Amino acid sequence: MVRNNTSSKLLCQILMQENKSQSNKTIRTIIALTNPKSSSNVGGAMRAAGCYDAQKVVYSGDRFNRAVRLAADTQKVHEIVPLMHYDDLVTALEPGMKLICVDLIEGATPLPNFEHPENAMYLFGPEDGTIKQQVINKADAVVYIPTIGCMNLAASVNVVLYDKLAKSQQHQLDNDLIKKSRDKNNKIKVKELKYKNNIIKEAKKLAREQAENS
Repeated sequence: MVRNNTSSKLLCQILMQENKSQSNKTIRTIIALTNPKSSSNVGGAMRAAGCYDAQKVVYSGDRFNRAVRLAADTQKVHEIVPLMHYDDLVTALEPGMKLICVDLIEGATPLPNFEHPENAMYLFGPEDGTIKQQVINKADAVVYIPTIGCMNLAASVNVVLYDKLAKSQQHQLDNDLIKKSRDKNNKIKVKELKYKNNIIKEAKKLAREQAENS
């Protein structure tokens, strides 16, 4: 039992150290929206920017300016994350940043198979159209979400940013993030025994992999 506890602590220390070293990297993410029509979609994209630590949201066109602004931005992310208009979204690219177009484009890479660059601007097509060919031609990669039918704009932004988070190992591993992010009335906990058993299983799996590779 002592061995299991030691393995659990060792696993936690390794994972937390890896997460800490990764978090020290400067990673920049911009969300770019092509002439968005729905203010709720822009608000949803803003909320996604706050949740997934994107640094900026940019948009083109004038339809959003005529709509009721930020209808879904219930967390008021626009007070923290800049929302800026560009006539040409490509000019919003920062030095060293990759342009990733996200839309249902023939020849695009399915999102599950895509390896995200650390610094990227994700450019999404409009709700009722697509990204222009001349913009696609400038992209470093073109990605699509392999769903049956298409999702709305805000949902697509959330899925892409979550995919990047899941593949990057940038997510926080302890309970501090949960406590900070959850509703104030949420005090529910996973049973301690189940949590420990999961950690022990992961520690045993890690030990086996290390033994096989040594």
